Amino acid sequence: MSIPILEMRSISKTFPGVKALSDVSFQVARGEIHCLVGENGAGKSTLMKVLSGVYPHGDYSGDILLDGAVQKFKGISDSQRVGIAIIYQELALVPEMMVYENIFLGKEIRNGIVVNWNETIKRASEMLKKVGLDVNPAEKVRNLGVGKQQLVEIAKALSRDVKLLILDEPTAALNETDSENLLNLLKGLRNEGVTCILITHKLKEVMAVADSVTVLRDGRTVCTLDAKKGEISEQAMIKHMVGREIDNIYPPRKHITPGEVTLEVKNWNAYSPELGRQVLKDVAFNVRKGEIVGFAGLMGSGRTEVALSIFGNPVGYQISGDLLLKGQKQELHGPEDAIKHGLAYVSEDRKGNGLILIQDVKQNICLANLLEIANRGVVDNNAEVKVANGYKSSLNIKTPTVEQKVVNLSGGNQQKVSLAKWLFVKPDVLILDEPTRGIDVGAKYEIYTIMNRLAQEGMSILLISSELPEVLGMSDRVYIVASGRIAGELPIAEATQEKIMHLATN
Repeated sequence: MSIPILEMRSISKTFPGVKALSDVSFQVARGEIHCLVGENGAGKSTLMKVLSGVYPHGDYSGDILLDGAVQKFKGISDSQRVGIAIIYQELALVPEMMVYENIFLGKEIRNGIVVNWNETIKRASEMLKKVGLDVNPAEKVRNLGVGKQQLVEIAKALSRDVKLLILDEPTAALNETDSENLLNLLKGLRNEGVTCILITHKLKEVMAVADSVTVLRDGRTVCTLDAKKGEISEQAMIKHMVGREIDNIYPPRKHITPGEVTLEVKNWNAYSPELGRQVLKDVAFNVRKGEIVGFAGLMGSGRTEVALSIFGNPVGYQISGDLLLKGQKQELHGPEDAIKHGLAYVSEDRKGNGLILIQDVKQNICLANLLEIANRGVVDNNAEVKVANGYKSSLNIKTPTVEQKVVNLSGGNQQKVSLAKWLFVKPDVLILDEPTRGIDVGAKYEIYTIMNRLAQEGMSILLISSELPEVLGMSDRVYIVASGRIAGELPIAEATQEKIMHLATN
């Protein structure tokens, strides 16, 4: 039996008050794609940070063996030196630098002390060809889409003779086409002998590429599943991840007859001075009380632009058209105005726009409605704690205390804090933009359950999602957005992935 390229033995890692990893062990065979799955907070990213040297030797207990030899990494440079490369969900590229500069950043090709730019560009072109990316190596990274930037990151890793490539949620921000291209690239690299560890919440991706799957739960190894033995299935992974069966990913909902129209948009147009083009054209739609309305479409179709333009237009579009709330025409001059009129918007970028990560849970939850807990202009700390604890309980936010900083929470619990923040403004209409991006199946189920409960209580919900099964599983009606227009509307009984994609691409 050949020696595994990687073995991690009895890895434990503790943060103040939290044991993130407890006696975790797993092996990765040479030349395989090994998927690491588990709920948010299960310990996947922490384990990979141990492996890559972000947490140095001595900061954890246990052993890392590469090709049978014990490793004691003091930092990332040590792991890179032996052929380990890690690509995080938040890409580590310099936007203002050229593609070729990014690929060889820190590993410049030199003649003596002078950088050999001709050779750098030549080698960068070879790396780009290897990952199937047809771009000018002299293009600035900021001019590339997220999918292409992801490939530049992989080209950068391959330029360093990587043996073990770790990808942490690489497709979280990619559309279906870019995701499929990336997965095909991983298969190609496997055929060339590169070993990959893939962390992903998208179980269909695991099914498509995994040779082996290791499941973590609550910082412990639950099991390793082998594709050759037929052990890998969505149901098996879900059961091991959450510790229980989830027969239906989308919880059953008691459908009620929707009430009056709470939000209506007519002849809605938006021009972006920054982009120099029209981003929305004659958009018209409505949402009723107690209804979940899905917005589907390809990346860049205009779905988020719809949300931002009606939520007080914080990005400064030039807008025309009519916005009606409960039948009354309104002109909203900023998000604060939108909140006062019963609108709330949960951003697709919870870390960048939804939350203040260095603040604690209670501060984030109360941020959008401080007047509710203020006494003569001063925040009542007791009221703040009471409100936050109420949402901690009702949304099942897993945190030791509401004084915990949000940066220390898992992605799924960060998303619940973001949702709590907007529920505290007591909206009539809740816009959810990619509400389950980057969170695991168990946390998704909890978010869906909350959405159903809110709809049954009479809230109007506008769901924007790139995941068509999610749109179909949660919506009462679906609007399809294409090129800044409403390309069609389908009642859920008639909606299929095929019909949606046909409208979205025509």
